[in-house]
Amino acid sequence: MHIDTECNQVATALLLAAGIGSRLRPLTENQPKCLTEVDGISILERLVYCLGQQGVGRLVVVVGHLEHRIREFLGEQRDGVSIEYVLNPQYRTTNNLYSLWLARDVIHEPFLLVESDVVFQPSLLADLLQPDRIAVSSMRLWMNGSTVTVDVFQSVRAFQLGEDLPTEELRYKTVNICSLSLKSWRQIILELERQVAEGHVNRFYESVFAEMVADGRLAFQAVFFDPGSWYEIDTPQDLDQAELLFAAG
Repeated sequence: MHIDTECNQVATALLLAAGIGSRLRPLTENQPKCLTEVDGISILERLVYCLGQQGVGRLVVVVGHLEHRIREFLGEQRDGVSIEYVLNPQYRTTNNLYSLWLARDVIHEPFLLVESDVVFQPSLLADLLQPDRIAVSSMRLWMNGSTVTVDVFQSVRAFQLGEDLPTEELRYKTVNICSLSLKSWRQIILELERQVAEGHVNRFYESVFAEMVADGRLAFQAVFFDPGSWYEIDTPQDLDQAELLFAAG
């Protein structure tokens, strides 16, 4: 039984790990992206260890591509974290919006949302374990994708997608980790339901977040990650850079 509360520390995490990881081929031909190793440790192993160290006791994993490999690796419990699985059978033709929508029936509490392509220093997770926080970083040349602008109180004012028009305001890169309150999650589910009903199953959930931040249905407090403490891995070149970064650390 889950406690319907907004005041407790987040104790559940959701990992979206259904995708093929085509840009990381050939490494992802025989294993899911989250089992890619950085300095001898897989992205998934780093994450689960970190969750356990921070008191997160439940992990829900949305699986798809080579999902049996993830199940074999994690089992039902690892590092003190209980593991549950949600299958995305349409992983070849859908994107992370659809994977997030599939979790609507199994998560009924505040949770941490993580994607399967990011490695980071474990200590950084602590500040994200209150609801409605989002990890962001100062921009570097290698970074692309969604960004946010924040106000003087470090509240997110706008959520931009990579193709959005340029702005003179200072932007911060999103790190693909955020926490959601139960109130926010319920609002997001409503929007996800609408998107799926309209057939927009190949969209990124970031597009939903951008729309909801813009109209006030979703609010985030920024948590700043040092650019040298994390890396997003999409390509073999990204992996090489992450190896250098984490070997040095």
